[in-house]
Amino acid sequence: MPRAKERKQKPKGDPPLVVPVLQKFLKTYQKHCLLSRTSLCPAIQRDLKNSIDRDQILRKFMLVRAGDSTTNHLPVSLEPLLMTIRDESYTQGKEICIWGLQLTNPEIARLALFLESKGHTICPLTTLDIINCKMDLWSLGRLGKALQFSSLHFLVLDYCKFGNEELESILSGLENNQRLQGLSLRYCGLGPQSGPKLGSVISQSAICELHVDGNHLQCSGTLALLRPIAEYAEIQGKDQPTSTSPHAGNPPLLPQVCLGGSSTLSQISKSSKAVTVKRTSQRKRGERGMGKKVKRLMEAGPWVVTLHLADNSIDRMGKEGEQLPELTRTLTCLIKYSTHLKEIDLGNNVLGEMTAVDILEALRARKTGKLPPLKITVSPRISSDTFISIWKISKKSNRTSKKKKKVNSLLSVWLSSSHKGALDEACASVEMGLFLRHSHTG
Repeated sequence: MPRAKERKQKPKGDPPLVVPVLQKFLKTYQKHCLLSRTSLCPAIQRDLKNSIDRDQILRKFMLVRAGDSTTNHLPVSLEPLLMTIRDESYTQGKEICIWGLQLTNPEIARLALFLESKGHTICPLTTLDIINCKMDLWSLGRLGKALQFSSLHFLVLDYCKFGNEELESILSGLENNQRLQGLSLRYCGLGPQSGPKLGSVISQSAICELHVDGNHLQCSGTLALLRPIAEYAEIQGKDQPTSTSPHAGNPPLLPQVCLGGSSTLSQISKSSKAVTVKRTSQRKRGERGMGKKVKRLMEAGPWVVTLHLADNSIDRMGKEGEQLPELTRTLTCLIKYSTHLKEIDLGNNVLGEMTAVDILEALRARKTGKLPPLKITVSPRISSDTFISIWKISKKSNRTSKKKKKVNSLLSVWLSSSHKGALDEACASVEMGLFLRHSHTG
């Protein structure tokens, strides 16, 4: 008989001698902090020590403030971390998360140079999170220019307040970008005037996962964002046969759109060759949002897979509310025809009963057309019949499905076949309760 292995082998992706590499990294980081008269980041120091204890590589660097802001602590700076990554040629880091810092121009300049190295960068970052940070207009413009040449796949700028000029500085680096696929601008103070800018960027880039929850796009801003996506979906739905059935196990095909096109579909050339590529990965979503796996360039064009518009003051109130009927037509067009859209969150927006009924009819038309299932979230401030109908026809979350399967497996042991119908009804009630709780808290 073959001899049993005494110890479990490490994954092939882990490099040898992890502990000495991380120990040296920590010493170099401490040295750069001392030379620059800045404070050690407690989170980075903790994560490095934990990785050393577990003999695991560190892929994510979390940069946060040190101690209580009322005491006389030295500031935490981004520069020592980037200098350490450079000096140690640390190639395993994939994500940098900067939380709650006042970022200076020199820090952003070094970060920009770090991102602009593109394929030759020492640290091939795929994800950059800058959350609740303060940056001036020059820093935002410099960062925006760097995005044109970076290898980033996901960019998170949540809770960073942007005016019109600041937003334009950031988005200028995303036009014709075929690498960035996820963009999060949650609670950034975006108003209706931000909608056309976002719609233009979506039309001319490979971004297919957009999170703009907690802003004030209202009806006009949301309409400007959705219009190019919906028009493109309608053209594709009417001019081309329905894609592969969602139950066949194949993801929908992604179209290639001419680069440099305008934000409206009337100016996109229909005569371009229909080149399609399969999705390189399926995004696995954690609690905070963005997926992490991307293997190659995606195709640019006005289509999205995940769209979060929760809490954006979309309602019938005031002058903005006059555009709700047109927004409803655009939204339902997107639902009926988009073969790429898999998830849309409209929670905490008071859409009203008429809009909800139109969404329900669009979902039924989508199901009749055998398009991929769509997970949609709406506010429960509509009639219970319409809300339940939308919930039933929309795609259920994997988490809820797993819970239902677990309940079934536990109870089916002792439930007889005569109680099977009661079991299904009970599971549906539990599933509905979970969904309602998510809608009220989302």
